Amino acid sequence: MSKRSRRAGGTPGANSPSAAAGRCTVTVCRGCCCGTDKVPGIDHAAQLRDLRRELDGIATVRATDCLDTCEHANVVVVQPSPDGRRAGGRPVWLGLVNDTDAAADIRTWAADGGPGLADPPGILDLYVFSPSRWVRGELDAQG
Repeated sequence: MSKRSRRAGGTPGANSPSAAAGRCTVTVCRGCCCGTDKVPGIDHAAQLRDLRRELDGIATVRATDCLDTCEHANVVVVQPSPDGRRAGGRPVWLGLVNDTDAAADIRTWAADGGPGLADPPGILDLYVFSPSRWVRGELDAQG
């Protein structure tokens, strides 16, 4: 993957719909297992709130219903921006994102451009998993 510098978050129009279309997307599962007491020892609401706050104007953060990968709860999918996809980036599925350090690494990677535009922090390799094609297709269908 090639590295590119990201646009400064304070550029005019950074929050416009067209600017949002150029961002990577961080999808946070908040279904039947992810984001619930089934995964103890983490403040799930704070995890989502911190991702949204720290990536505001940089990446799109969305919560979604169950992604059917419950054995990997909490699941976060980092999807490339259009530029990232053109550079070869593909969605990266991260499981067991149950600590603040992992969430911070995801925020750093998304802020740097995400898949296709920036290499992820090396430690995130430990969280990567590959869901079934059916599950991946469901995320694509959600938009």
